[in-house]
Amino acid sequence: MRHYPHLTISATALLVFWLAGCASTDNAADASRFANTTQQLKRQADAWDQAIVRKDLAAIESNMADDFRQIAGNGGIQTRASFVAGLMSPKLTIHPYMVEDFEVRQYGDVALLSGKTRMTGTYDGQAFASHYRYIDVYVRTQGAWKITSVQITNLPK
Repeated sequence: MRHYPHLTISATALLVFWLAGCASTDNAADASRFANTTQQLKRQADAWDQAIVRKDLAAIESNMADDFRQIAGNGGIQTRASFVAGLMSPKLTIHPYMVEDFEVRQYGDVALLSGKTRMTGTYDGQAFASHYRYIDVYVRTQGAWKITSVQITNLPK
């Protein structure tokens, strides 16, 4: 039996280049999916912030998982019901606000959205201002992203 080392090397080289091409195609597709998901989550988070300012109950709740929890800056915990009730209180007015240092990190069907917010408004006729860093946890279930958890850390004035 004759041995053709140059054919073995060529076949191996072709296999390596083919596999590398597949990997880069997969990486490009993954990067594109990540970018699309990041944009979708950014739009969804912005829409939720605007719904909160407008006190749009349906829009607020449609973004939330049933088992939603918030850990407030003072360590208190709110459920979905208590969080929404607080937002809908006629005593509370939140002025439009912007998010700074916005970031999305995605891990499969879980995404962490974080940033800083300077919020102003009134509560029971008294003006308030807060500056905090937050992290929102979104989970994709049945193709839809829902916010499951929010944690807020108050920043110094």
